[in-house]
Amino acid sequence: MDDILKQLEQVLEDRKSAKADESYVSSLYAKGLDEILKKIGEESAEVIMAAKDGEQDKIIYEVADLWFHTLVLLRHKDIEVDKIQDELSSRFGLSGLTEKANRTN
Repeated sequence: MDDILKQLEQVLEDRKSAKADESYVSSLYAKGLDEILKKIGEESAEVIMAAKDGEQDKIIYEVADLWFHTLVLLRHKDIEVDKIQDELSSRFGLSGLTEKANRTN
């Protein structure tokens, strides 16, 4: 089975050409960056609340929503999932303190 993130990335890319009244994702794209960022903020807060509640099923559900909306942002900005995976790979085996010290910004 193909990587679910790559599959979802393709669906999200396809939604760019759909009508806003036919697709939730298309409606987000049509509303623009601020609406996408608002959704990411809302989903982040819901992850925090689920974590505080301590119910694993709720945490999983809310993290999936957060990842989904983050993927919408990536497609909106034409950033491929592979770029994020490459960045994470470059950090693998690197101490978090070392990685933070190496940041240029």
